[in-house]
Amino acid sequence: MATQLLFTLPILVSPTSDKGSGTVVCTSPSSGVYVLTFTSPPDNRLLTPFCQSLLLALDILEFSYPHGVVITTSGIQKFFSNGLDLEHASSTKGFFPNSLFALFKRLLTYPMPTIALINGHAFAGGFMLAMYHDYRVFNPSRGFLCLNELDLGVPLQPAMSSVFRQKLTPQVYKLMVLEAKRFSGKEALEGGIVDILGGIEECLTLVKERKLNEKAKTGVYGALKAEMFRETMEYVTPEGYEREEVRSKKAWELDDQRREEGRLRVVEWRRNALKAKL
Repeated sequence: MATQLLFTLPILVSPTSDKGSGTVVCTSPSSGVYVLTFTSPPDNRLLTPFCQSLLLALDILEFSYPHGVVITTSGIQKFFSNGLDLEHASSTKGFFPNSLFALFKRLLTYPMPTIALINGHAFAGGFMLAMYHDYRVFNPSRGFLCLNELDLGVPLQPAMSSVFRQKLTPQVYKLMVLEAKRFSGKEALEGGIVDILGGIEECLTLVKERKLNEKAKTGVYGALKAEMFRETMEYVTPEGYEREEVRSKKAWELDDQRREEGRLRVVEWRRNALKAKL
């Protein structure tokens, strides 16, 4: 069966613009298998238009086509996704609850199996995007998987870290977060981060061998995932985001207080040490 082109969606420069910065193309290489290829040069940054176009593509597949399995991949050879644009994320109102975390939640509860076909680098938010899929297939010869927030000096929000904590071993999670380790294909497979190594052919073999395009037939696939990853679900909803924003603000305030109290204790210790010498 020849690959069919089902639809193409633009990725706009901004939500209010009609100028495109890329596309999401949906094809079907076989019955019940859908491939969403996103291309937003230079490195598939997770901007609002990118997230919204991918959300729309997932809606179109759920409500317009027979349920099967969804594969997402990049049309850019070097990158699956290089993550967030920090300036856009911090300056765009509602970005996290309405775009990024909304996309994470959609994938986490999607009523069909989802596979991230990671063809190149997946860093930070791009790695998170892949992790929110049910399965991951990674290029064996190109790219690294990395949570580099440590290097960037950016803390992980609960919705960003919980999915790794729930899906990986504590040993791998520690290397990932506290050492910002870059995982090659071989290391990612050994660490259980990805399911197999390969490209689209290996991905289609995975679908066939595990009969993934049949898993959505009973209609409970999404509900099973939501219960399976209940902890993470608590963080990707708008209510969860607001709750964690309040908690995080309070935590930073308490940490500021702790640092000031600690600084004063050190000043007092030095003063007393100096008196003792005299």
